[in-house]
Amino acid sequence: MAKRVYELAKELNVSSKELMDLAKKNNIVFNSHMASITDEQEKVLRNNFMKKNNNQNKVKDQSGDTKKIVKKKVVHHFIKNKKNNDHRRTNFNRHNDLHGEGRILNLDNPRKNNRPQRKQVTKNIDDLNHKKTQSNNINLQHENSKGERKKEPIVDKKKFNNSNKKFKHDDSKNSTLMTSMPKPDLNKSSKSSEEKKSDKNKNQSRDRKKEYTNNHEETPYKRQKKIKFNKKQQKIKQKQEAKEAAAKPVRKEKPLPDVLVYEEGMNAQELGKLLHREPTEIIKKLFMLGVAVNQNQSLDKDTIEILAADYGIDAKEKEHEDIADIDKFFEQNEEDDNGNLVSRPPVVTIMGHVDHGKTTLLDQLRNSHITAGEAGGITQKIGAYQVNVKGKKITFIDTPGHAAFTAMRARGANITDITILVVAADDGVMPQTLEAIHHAQAAKTPIIVAINKIDKPGANPDHVIEQLAEHNLVPEDWGGDTIFVNISAKKNKNLDELLDMVLLQAEMMELKANPDKRAIGSVVEARLDKGRGPVATVLVQGGTLHIGDPIVIGNTYGKIRTMNDDHHRSVKKATPSMPVEITGMNDVPAAGDKFVVFEDEKSARLAGEERAKRALLAERSRTSHVTVDNLFDTMKQADMKEVPVIIKADVQGSVEALANSFNKIQVDGVRVNIVHQAVGAINESDVTLAEASNAIIVGFNVRPTAQAKSQAESSGVDIRLHNVIYNAIDEIESAMKGMLEPVYKEEVTGQVEVLELYKVSKVGTVVGGMVTEGYITNDAGVRLIRDGVVVYEGKLGSLQRYKDAVKEVKAGLNLGLTIANYNDIKVGDMIEAFVMKEVPVE
Repeated sequence: MAKRVYELAKELNVSSKELMDLAKKNNIVFNSHMASITDEQEKVLRNNFMKKNNNQNKVKDQSGDTKKIVKKKVVHHFIKNKKNNDHRRTNFNRHNDLHGEGRILNLDNPRKNNRPQRKQVTKNIDDLNHKKTQSNNINLQHENSKGERKKEPIVDKKKFNNSNKKFKHDDSKNSTLMTSMPKPDLNKSSKSSEEKKSDKNKNQSRDRKKEYTNNHEETPYKRQKKIKFNKKQQKIKQKQEAKEAAAKPVRKEKPLPDVLVYEEGMNAQELGKLLHREPTEIIKKLFMLGVAVNQNQSLDKDTIEILAADYGIDAKEKEHEDIADIDKFFEQNEEDDNGNLVSRPPVVTIMGHVDHGKTTLLDQLRNSHITAGEAGGITQKIGAYQVNVKGKKITFIDTPGHAAFTAMRARGANITDITILVVAADDGVMPQTLEAIHHAQAAKTPIIVAINKIDKPGANPDHVIEQLAEHNLVPEDWGGDTIFVNISAKKNKNLDELLDMVLLQAEMMELKANPDKRAIGSVVEARLDKGRGPVATVLVQGGTLHIGDPIVIGNTYGKIRTMNDDHHRSVKKATPSMPVEITGMNDVPAAGDKFVVFEDEKSARLAGEERAKRALLAERSRTSHVTVDNLFDTMKQADMKEVPVIIKADVQGSVEALANSFNKIQVDGVRVNIVHQAVGAINESDVTLAEASNAIIVGFNVRPTAQAKSQAESSGVDIRLHNVIYNAIDEIESAMKGMLEPVYKEEVTGQVEVLELYKVSKVGTVVGGMVTEGYITNDAGVRLIRDGVVVYEGKLGSLQRYKDAVKEVKAGLNLGLTIANYNDIKVGDMIEAFVMKEVPVE
């Protein structure tokens, strides 16, 4: 059976790789160590391997004697009377024979692989001969000393290590140490016996180490393992040193700041960071100053300032920026750089008395029909629209003219640039006309007077001019600065002239805004939509408003989800002076609130929640408590009756107008208590609240849901629905008056003269007399008058005519009567009959 490569290698005591390399040199190629070998190939390989062994044996023969000398010398010099010595040396030599010296040299210094090995071996043999001579000299000196022990000379290990290269880094150190030591003087004996004994023990220990090192020669594997072990130990040592360095850091003290900017309530740990000092140092400083604290205890303002003074620096309290203050953004808007400003459309507010034609004028300008859909033909909510006139845009704000909408008109005047005052030529100046003038003058906006209804018979524009001149609105024809335009909104007369005047006034005012910043503005109107939630009509006053902007509106906040213009078309952005309808707030804002766009949603949420919290605290603080000063007023209010009311309306402005109007109703002894007010339809929660508080629900331009209606009917809650504001006000006023105690007024109905008296047992005195004036009824009150003095006042006991009881007896007729529980009546007395009638409250 043919042999395989690894089997032949095992027989020849070589590795498979070496055998395959030898075969390759003889032009025999094997694929792997499992390949089969023919008899001829085996014969060739065995012959070549024998030749190679013979050459190696020749080299060993030349150096054999020397090696024996080295062994002999080592045994004689280092170890005496050791039985296992020969065995250990034999293993050592066998180990060297197996691996060879050249292989150790290759591991230690791979750069010397190409150098010839024979030269090195010759050098090693010369070194060993020299060592033999030294060893013989030492033995000779031991014999001549006659038993006196001397310190043995130290052999230079460097010569042995030239061939083995063993423990190179350790041997180099030992070599340096050995060469520096002086040679022993054999003729000198100056040490005591104890010192000699100690030296002997040291030499024996050193000899054992040397013998162990020579007899346990390292293999390449052990060499590599030791190198790895040394590297690992070195890394561990480095880590330990690094830990020790970290445990004892050399801290460089930073200089103290020039000014300590602090916040009240900071602790020692926080102050240490500001002062670049350890908290323990701060605590120690404070303790020395008489303040015992720990590192987490809050410090007051005075303590922090004393600490800063002790360090020799100034202290300044940090100024907190109020995130809930949105007015600062409007102040910054006024300070915008002129280089970023661009022209913007004017904002024009139409104001005037109710039914003077404001909305009709706006209808003509917008080509719309707003008035056709208004209840009672009057505007009851504020609206914002934008109109294109000759390629230029004008934003119009339509305000109600009714007395209840004062707050709406004030809001319109505050956000406007120009005010158009509409006055009917046939009515002249009315109360709301004067109010509109005062709002515009307070807002310092220019007024353009539009005298409307000049087409009606009886119109007198000159009379209107005279009335307005009394209120500092003098026309330009009279030397004033107020523009007057005679128009007819219904007939579309002179409207172009009015618009030209508006554009001229706007051009003179040079209205500008910065569109390249976050938007700010005001809420014109707000409401609650069933499908979309809170909806607000806003007017952008500066910057540009985008969909997705985080926004704070009054006490509410949110992120804009949708944005529509006045024609209900979706838009992605709103530029200055543009009115838009937005959604996305967490609640319905109040009309007239300011809005600001924040940088991110988180800051907007924080600002909105803080503003809502402050508004709630302000509302709670308005609750009056009983004091000595207001004790009597409180007692008086406790005696007053209340009409609890829940207000629901379509828009926030109407809710505000109704609440203000109800609070202004003055009826002695009765007041309105607004339990709840909100926008949106009347729902079940409103009915439940009304049932609990015994309130009346007033709905303005809203209707109850089906569930709320059935719940109100079953629980007996009164729901009053209106679409004209003054009807709602009149009804609440009537309810307040109906709660008053009835007022009665005495009315004298007649007089009876006593003519005769009859004493009847079990009845008393019966009066026979005649009605001289008026009439007397059986339920009337009576007064007995004698000589002009009222003797008694009481009730009739009975009233008869002849023997029949009657209800009433008129003047000129005889009658009989008795007075209940009174009999002291005399002939000639006068009996006065009267009744108490209820008087209606005015």
